[in-house]
Amino acid sequence: MNPTTDPATAHRQLPGAARLRGARGTAKLRGMPGTARLRGVPGAEALRKLPGTAAGRRQALMLVLPVALGLTDAFLVNGVSPGLELAVSVAAALALLVRRRLPVVALVVTLLGMYIGYIWFAPMIALYSLASRRPSKALAVAGAVALAVAHYVPYPLDGFAPSADRSDLLDLLDSCVQSVTPVVFGRWTRTRRQLAERVRELTESRHREAELLAERALSTERARLAREMHDVVAHQVSLISVQAGALQMTCRQDSTRDLARTVRELAVKTLTELRHMVGTLRSGSGPGVGPAPQPRLADLPALVQQSGLDVTLDLAPEPAPDAAPDAGPDAGPDAARGPGLPSALPEAVERAAYRTVQEALTNVRKHAPGARVLVTVGVRDTGTADERLAVEVRNGPPAAPPEPREYPEGGHGLLGLRERALLLGGACHAGPTEDDGFLLTAAFPTAC
Repeated sequence: MNPTTDPATAHRQLPGAARLRGARGTAKLRGMPGTARLRGVPGAEALRKLPGTAAGRRQALMLVLPVALGLTDAFLVNGVSPGLELAVSVAAALALLVRRRLPVVALVVTLLGMYIGYIWFAPMIALYSLASRRPSKALAVAGAVALAVAHYVPYPLDGFAPSADRSDLLDLLDSCVQSVTPVVFGRWTRTRRQLAERVRELTESRHREAELLAERALSTERARLAREMHDVVAHQVSLISVQAGALQMTCRQDSTRDLARTVRELAVKTLTELRHMVGTLRSGSGPGVGPAPQPRLADLPALVQQSGLDVTLDLAPEPAPDAAPDAGPDAGPDAARGPGLPSALPEAVERAAYRTVQEALTNVRKHAPGARVLVTVGVRDTGTADERLAVEVRNGPPAAPPEPREYPEGGHGLLGLRERALLLGGACHAGPTEDDGFLLTAAFPTAC
């Protein structure tokens, strides 16, 4: 360039590629209607209609839209005629597809497209991706310098002589602005992403802290309930046990002594179960007592014997054809099941059956004293592939009207039995019979 030439005339005499690097050419290219109409092309609408979540559609759009901008820039600058400039520019636009995983590679390819094909969008987007996805500041600065050089130095280098005239200074300033802007926005995006991640970590930490505080409060409440239960219930039951023991030792009638012994044994058993329950409640705040042995079907005869009622217990009304004979005294706890009960019932099912009989006998003792009771427990064939353990407790009318006593009526016994049966996949029903008695039935699946 001749220093004595008028700057405006010299600018008009530059090649088309050099003119595009000027500030006016930049404004023209950025304001072209083709670029503005890109967001309305059918491809963008198809991306928004892809199946999946909104975030997935947005990610696909953010991946393809820069490529579309780069291709538009390549064809606007270099036309549609095949050539080296167009081929390098298209390759630079397609390199944006890997800008997230390989930002350095994408930047190198797009810089070649900028230097040879005179495109701007692709290298600026690649530099932005590099600055936002790589922690190295030196790498971002090196990319900005490389973009500024590729923007300022013309291709080919024939006759290139930097000078201090107005046109060269504008090109240099434009090169610096276009190289610094993507780096600034990229580092700002990276900082914002890191802050959002930090806020998310702090939120999760506060949620964990709140959960720990809730667990601590629950443990404290459990310990308080355990203390209250021990202080109130254990004291009263201990008095019952002591009074029953004294009555057993001083009474002369055998029937009364047997009754006192039964009351004392029940009180001792209640204290044992209460101790295990208190240990379970305290287990959340420290080492506690292990779980108490849970009742099984083998404990039903002892329950019937201790009830003090006229009870007939039938453990297997419909024994299996190949049922084994009665086991000997050393056969273990399953010997008391009866010949028709399987020996592999789930523990939860056996415990639910035991609690059902226990609650039914308690209700008979309270509301129908002197009534005859029939307890039936056995496996029933429901006509399907699943067998059911059926429990039936039937009592007749009371021998005498029950004495008015102030029982702590809570109404939760039968409700608790229904809930227990539903949790196991069974059912529980209760209601009066035609002979002024009461019938309680429950069915539990034999496999849970």
